[in-house]
Amino acid sequence: MDYLSLKGIPSKRIVKDICGLYRDVFNEDRQLNERMADKPNVDIQLAYENGTLIGFKIGYEQSPTTFYSWLGGVRSTSQGKGVALQLMRNQHAKAKEAGYKIVETKTMNRWRKMLLLNIRFGFNVTAVEESQTGDGKIILQKAL
Repeated sequence: MDYLSLKGIPSKRIVKDICGLYRDVFNEDRQLNERMADKPNVDIQLAYENGTLIGFKIGYEQSPTTFYSWLGGVRSTSQGKGVALQLMRNQHAKAKEAGYKIVETKTMNRWRKMLLLNIRFGFNVTAVEESQTGDGKIILQKAL
């Protein structure tokens, strides 16, 4: 595995690769380039195997002391190999180096693997946002 850390909006090719992987993992499309453009201090962690993108983790500054871990995913054929954990470690190390004190993320009950990984990696559930669909978001925070 090769890991790459990027600051700011990446090249169009990398955004295209991330969008393709996002589509494969979540079975939905997102225009990430436009969504990333309005986020401050974007940090992107990438995982490659044999030159192919197999995982990503994107975050940004939520406040001067809080980093928000926004989106991430690992190709299904690469899950269970520690890729998500390493991407998280890399992201948190970069956030700590940048001076953030807290990392926050949100997930849903349907993404149990991510929820469990967050809890195993030291996150605490701090709140739950209810939604009209009944699939509320679980808010988690971790001190860096």
